[in-house]
Amino acid sequence: MDQSGEETFATTPYWWDATPRPQLDPSSLPARADVVVVGSGYTGLNAALEVARGGRSVLVFDAGDAGFGCSTRNGGQISTSIKPDFAELARRHGKQAAFAILKEGQTALDWIGDFLAREGIDCAFDVCGRFHAAHTPRHFKALAESVRTQPKGLEVPAHVVPRAEQRGELGTDYYHGGVVYEAHASLDPAMYHQGLLERVLKAGGTVVPHCAVSGVARDGAGVSVTTPRGVVKAGNVIVATNGYTGPLTPWLRRRVIPIGSYIIATEPLPPDQMDRLMPTRRVVSDTRKVVYYYRTSPDRSRILFGGRVTNAETDPRKSGLLLKGELVRLFPELADVGFTHSWSGTVAYTFDTLAHVGCHDGVHYAMGYCGSGVSMAGYLGMRVGQQVLGLAEGRTALDGLSFPTRPLYSGKPWFLAPAVAFYRWRDNLGW
Repeated sequence: MDQSGEETFATTPYWWDATPRPQLDPSSLPARADVVVVGSGYTGLNAALEVARGGRSVLVFDAGDAGFGCSTRNGGQISTSIKPDFAELARRHGKQAAFAILKEGQTALDWIGDFLAREGIDCAFDVCGRFHAAHTPRHFKALAESVRTQPKGLEVPAHVVPRAEQRGELGTDYYHGGVVYEAHASLDPAMYHQGLLERVLKAGGTVVPHCAVSGVARDGAGVSVTTPRGVVKAGNVIVATNGYTGPLTPWLRRRVIPIGSYIIATEPLPPDQMDRLMPTRRVVSDTRKVVYYYRTSPDRSRILFGGRVTNAETDPRKSGLLLKGELVRLFPELADVGFTHSWSGTVAYTFDTLAHVGCHDGVHYAMGYCGSGVSMAGYLGMRVGQQVLGLAEGRTALDGLSFPTRPLYSGKPWFLAPAVAFYRWRDNLGW
């Protein structure tokens, strides 16, 4: 706080303190590239890495700094990424497809750990597990039943934590127990992005920040990509813009819902207090529809607390105080603890709450991670890179799924505020 008692904090991500946005040397654009990638987050860079190592020239554009979007703004929590359960997916797509889709989520979780180890990327990766907390007794019962009745062949290591034992996971009585998903993990998202960027550059890829692509048009057998610095001819284009998808690709823009996600980092806490409030290294989420997610920083000095605190988008200067209020509701003893960072990023939801990968009108894409993209974004980026290379292993269970939109939707979610208000009302009633 400053001398007047007002909160003073940075509005940039906590992760950027140790890993600032990279300063890339400006370079002249080539007249042609085998592959152009739009977006330099996890999806775009993993696609670019696959393509570059496959012997193709690759050029990555970003409207801002490399990794300026949610790839360096997220909470660093890693799950299996698929939101619908088996029953819901089976109803929509049949049991065989449902099984394969859920397997893709498990594969993505395994893949990121293997990838980081193979590449030697130091980003505080930790298979710490997730405590998924129940905000009502009814939700605890449903969580416990879901662990007991996991579909055969899709079992994951998990155990139930009743409320009487909850303090071993979390120093609050707000919840009614929960479930630990033992294979879930965490990392430092900016360090991961930096390591990924370095490997793309070493593989011969070119990354051009502050150069927004304004046009993509078929040009004979290839594609013309228009930028403020000139036109580049490409054999293939990959769009990897996720929550920042805009008018460049109206077909994709109509199919993703941009939603702001907000996070604060507390002031450093004494070790004994941290051990009391968050005695494990686990990441935490809960069963509310308007969900909150939190964890300790990798060095266990702070709590990083995120979620959605308003019905409409807002400024991190306002969201920070609201998030602090929610944090104190869980941990009242933090009432006098300030926060040093408050920031936001934009994630992309889809109308079927599934990520999508494919090719439309000659443009390859992967996006729509629904707020759980740390592993899935990189995994599908890698797969779409393989698809561009024509490799059979690029196929996924998400290929060929209908990518739904809604009538009159053009990319501006006018329905978001009433939807959030409705779900918040449900959460408060304990539904």
